[in-house]
Amino acid sequence: MKVWYSLLCSAVISLNVFGQTKMSITADNASPVISKHIYGHFSEHLGRCIYDGFWVSDTSTLPRKDRIRLDVVEALKKIQIPNLRWPGGCFGDEYHWRDGIGKREARPKMINTHWGNVTEDNSFGTHEFLELCSLLNTEPYIAGNVGSGTVEEMNKWVEYLNFDGLSPMTELRKQNGRTAPWKVQFWGVGNESWGCGGSMTADYYADQYRRYATFCKNYPGAPLKKIAAGASDFDYNWTETLMKKVPLNMMWGVSLHYYTLMGNWNKKGSATQFDENGYFTTMQKCLRMDELVTRHSTIMDRYDPTKRVALVVDEWGVWTDVEPGTNPGFLYQQNSMRDALIAGATLNIFNNHADRVKMANLAQTINVLQALILTKGNQMLLTPTYHVFDLYKVHQEAKLLNVNFTSPDYAVGDQKIPAVNVSASQDSTGKVHISLVNMDANKSITIRTSLYDINWKTAEGQVITSNKFTDINTFEKPDLIRPAAFNGAKKEGNDLVVTLPRLSVVVLELKP
Repeated sequence: MKVWYSLLCSAVISLNVFGQTKMSITADNASPVISKHIYGHFSEHLGRCIYDGFWVSDTSTLPRKDRIRLDVVEALKKIQIPNLRWPGGCFGDEYHWRDGIGKREARPKMINTHWGNVTEDNSFGTHEFLELCSLLNTEPYIAGNVGSGTVEEMNKWVEYLNFDGLSPMTELRKQNGRTAPWKVQFWGVGNESWGCGGSMTADYYADQYRRYATFCKNYPGAPLKKIAAGASDFDYNWTETLMKKVPLNMMWGVSLHYYTLMGNWNKKGSATQFDENGYFTTMQKCLRMDELVTRHSTIMDRYDPTKRVALVVDEWGVWTDVEPGTNPGFLYQQNSMRDALIAGATLNIFNNHADRVKMANLAQTINVLQALILTKGNQMLLTPTYHVFDLYKVHQEAKLLNVNFTSPDYAVGDQKIPAVNVSASQDSTGKVHISLVNMDANKSITIRTSLYDINWKTAEGQVITSNKFTDINTFEKPDLIRPAAFNGAKKEGNDLVVTLPRLSVVVLELKP
């Protein structure tokens, strides 16, 4: 069986003794640190993510700073989001930043041609986004406009945000109420340039990237981490072309976009109405993220064997048909137990590829696609996916541990996938955290784990689970799916024995 989840696995063990699957976890000084930026998020001007998500009416009775909704801010601060990508997405390549600065009543309106043809008043722009990031204590990741913008436009945006000397852009920034520069480091040079960002060929984009990146300047105290617009899904030629034509010192990262669909792009499938066959197909496609990361990384290794350039999966998540009765251009979908399992499995993949994957962004934060938060007027609920990020935050900036493991199968008809996936890390205090996902819709699974070169005394854990993979949190029942104490782990000698409920995400903490 293919061990899908880790490049670091060696001497893979496949034992099943008395109904128990055997696993081993080993500390290795050469293992990479799991970057906190893997746990990033994405907020596009799309549907109700920005407007009516983060940014509410100036007459709203909700607690707010200016028009930024503070209950949303507090929820996201709790899970320690490390970065937030903005303003797109496809929207980014029709966004002209100067339309979103200055007095709000004087800002020009625009049509969001990608998402519903709604009129935007540009009341949420650069200053508002960076104030949001400040409230969230997170790093901004700005996607620059290569599709319909100019080199000068991006050059001036970087100067406006990052320069602290005397120049027309710093004077304009000060006139708009901000004296000190923000020193934004993460910059995307375009987005999906193969599609909505310009329908470019890989060769043409690589040349454009070199041109734009040349004029994205490093100012004192603000060295840029420039991210090239990378491939969609299985387009390995795009990655090959970028790595071949762009000097390594010109880019911090190369992006990758992959969405999990139950169906296809014409009929993606319902967020809440699906049977076990549909569930299984979705999980099967989710696990292909490992294949994608592995193959794109292998290409990058040929040109960059020291792994200087990061693989940045800055759009990922499950994409379904919109909820009935909602604007099809707003991409509003519910979030189920299935989606929590997708989040857990995908984050395990990223953790296990921490040598190359240094950043990722779930799409999207509020009210769009695989959202962390849904809002309805003054109400707010946390989705099952939110709770996975809450449990997994313990992996941020922790050292990856080697996991040797072959999962039992989860089979539906003549198809099968690994039922369980896992990642493990050790933080600076010596605590070990193990995150396990049991995708099997029918069976609990017991795993006996041997831990080598790891001293531990006690195990505590939390679990996210529900009776059905279609279960969701609603505004009437917002806490149907939420973390609970996990009592299915015990110590036998120096072994850890864990029984995972079916349809579960479990995170364990082993204390020395």
